[in-house]
This record gives sequence, structure tokens and C-alpha cells, in this order.
Amino acid sequence: MRLLYKYMLVLIFLAIACKSSEKPTGYQGQPKSSVVPTTNKPVQKQWKGIWSFNDSTTFFTNDFDGARLNGVAEDGNNHFTLWITAENTPINVSPWYAFKVWSKNSKKITLKLSYQDSRSRYYPKISTDGLNFKPIDSIAFKAINLGEGDFGIKAAPEFVELTLAINESPIWISAQELYTSTRVKNWIDSLAIKPYVSTYEIGKSTQNRPMQLVEINETENAKNAIMVISRQHPPEVTGFLAMKSFIETISGNSKLAIEFRKKNTVFVVPLMNPDGVDNGHWRHNMSGIDLNRDWQNFNQPETKSVRDFLNKKDSEGYNFVFGVDFHSTWDDIYYPLDTVATGKKGKIVFDWIASISKRLPQKKTNVKASSSLNPTMVSRTYFFVNHGMPAIVFELGDNTPRPFLKEKGKVAAEELMRLLLAN
Repeated sequence: MRLLYKYMLVLIFLAIACKSSEKPTGYQGQPKSSVVPTTNKPVQKQWKGIWSFNDSTTFFTNDFDGARLNGVAEDGNNHFTLWITAENTPINVSPWYAFKVWSKNSKKITLKLSYQDSRSRYYPKISTDGLNFKPIDSIAFKAINLGEGDFGIKAAPEFVELTLAINESPIWISAQELYTSTRVKNWIDSLAIKPYVSTYEIGKSTQNRPMQLVEINETENAKNAIMVISRQHPPEVTGFLAMKSFIETISGNSKLAIEFRKKNTVFVVPLMNPDGVDNGHWRHNMSGIDLNRDWQNFNQPETKSVRDFLNKKDSEGYNFVFGVDFHSTWDDIYYPLDTVATGKKGKIVFDWIASISKRLPQKKTNVKASSSLNPTMVSRTYFFVNHGMPAIVFELGDNTPRPFLKEKGKVAAEELMRLLLAN
């Protein structure tokens, strides 16, 4: 009965984030983004090192890129409480965590995850190598103080407990898969082996990390252009994974992709917030700012890099015909600009959504359009107002199954290529 009870708790937890939007109670999206200052704010840098317990036989560390662990306490009987805090406040409730744990002696331990002004949004992932992650076994998971409702942080459990068998080989526990700036750069370099893919820096982040851009085309005469960005918010890994499949499809060997690349150039910034990702941030860059509120004032070097790049390409005669910003939230949802604001030029975005939905009928995705073009503080609106490109925020659910993420990225790329070639 106890095992059945734990299993039921896990199902409830996953249902919070995975409930199908085909039902009337499905995820209806976030409220309108509020205007916030984007001048630099102080950031709490986490202490990096190793915690040791049980007469120095049990160890925890956050000393690696992408880690987030702010404190550990031993409660007795191999039970530990772990504290996860944000880089600064106020902040979106995206409580990212990532740490390693091991022991000199084989044993079972229980970990309670506790958060600063938040609840347990992300179902834990586990890895033995820091590269390949899978959801933790339901038997090892216990939700405490379940929330209310279907979506949002109030629906999540207040705490979770994890029971782990550990030994001298460290295991990684994280909120989502780890895709640090190094790992993303390795992926970019693997694409750049192809003769029609190049990569170069377009600027530096606050901590002087490179802002890497990928350019995909078959000919220098392909002046119609698409702008793609991802990972403005560090924990939003599912959006990155869909973007990764999207770009791999466009740079693939299909007849459709080859024809498309002869007439269109694709520009991609896969990692908009490398500092936030490597420092394990919940939301912000190292200046304490939500980058997707800085597309009007451009106070941050990351957004400035893309702004200056787009202006340069405009001056070189490129015609931007589409823009996509990949994100993650509680469930799959599209945030386009309403044709009330964009006119006929923006209709292609809705045609694209319809064509994706037709090919993937098993999961209906909600659409929440915005009719506001002022202020331009988010990327999608800036792309349209300043560069004339129909644009969309493409959101994937935190717990959307990974095979479906890959399929959705592939289908989205194929349908966009078909639509743009037809136009």
C-alpha cells in the first residue's frame, strides 16, 4: 500500500504539468508581461564547493557548470535537507537545482528539497555521467504538501523527498537535463562540420562568455532570413531541445531542407543567456535581469548583441521573413502576435500553427495571441516592430515527453520550410 501511495503521488505531480490542453481546464498561458526595469541589479553568487557529512563519508557538491545548491543540513538517520535559493528577487518561480552526491560507503539516503519562496516545479532528473539524464524512479520520489489547481506553481507540491542509493561514484540530480555553454558549443561545432553551416561570435555576455551564432545557408544569395533564439531563461531546457531538433532538421539532408537553404538563410543564437545557464540561475542573467524584458531598452550585453547583429544584416540587404523564440512553461503553448496588430503579414504564423497541429493531432496546443505592439520589451514584438518579421514565442511544457519534443521540433521545421517556400 505504501508503494502504491507513492506511485499515486508521482502521477498527481506529473499531471500538474502534463495535463492535456484539449480539456477545458488546460493551460491557458501566462498573463500579459509586466514592464520592469532592466538596469543592473545585485545578484547572489552561490558558494561553490563540497559539503561533507557522517564523519566525512557523505558528500554533496555544486562545483560544476549549471549547478545550483545553496545549503545542506544533516537531519540524522541519513536524512538531509537541501536549500535552493534564487539569484535575486523578485523572480519568476522557476526553482532550478543541480548537484552531485556520493559516499565512501554504499548506503541509502533521503533528500528533502526546500526552496526560497517557491514550490517544487521540476520533477527530478538523475544521471551517472552528467550528460544522459532520466526522470528519477517513482519509487524514489515522494511529494509533500500537494498544491491546488491544475497548472502553475500553486499546483506543485511544497517539498519533495528523494531516496537514493549512493556509493563512491557521484550521481547528478537536476531539475532538467544539463545543457551548459560548453555542451551547447560542442553541439554547434558538430553542426559546423557541414559546409553550409558556419558559427561565429556576435558579442560577449556580462561575464565575457561568447554569444555564439549559427548561420545556415547553401548560397550567399539567400537573402530571405529567419531569426531563431533560445534559452533566454536558464531552466527552459525543453524549449532548447525542441529548437535543437528544429535546427537539425533545417540543416539536414532532405530534399526540402536543401531546396529551402538555397533561398533562405537561418541565423540561430542557441544560448541567449550563457552566464545564467552556467551559474545555475532560475531566470536572470549575471546582471540580475530577465533578458526577455530588455528588447526595448537594451541595457544588457546579450540583447544588445542580437540587436546589433540584426541591424547589420538589415544593412547588408537581408529580408527577415520569420522569427522564433523557443521557451518552456507549464505546458505547450504558442504566443503569436494577433493579426489585428500585424495585418496580413502575420497570418503565416497562424498558418504554421495550424499545419503543425494537423500533423500532431495527438496533443492540441493552446494559442494565446497578443495584440499589443508597444512596448517592444519581449523578443517576438521587437522582431516584428523593428525588423518586420512575423514572430512567435514557441513554448514547450516542462514535462513534455522528450521524444515528442524532438518530433515537434522536426515537424515545426518542415512545415515552416514548406510555407516559406510556397510564399
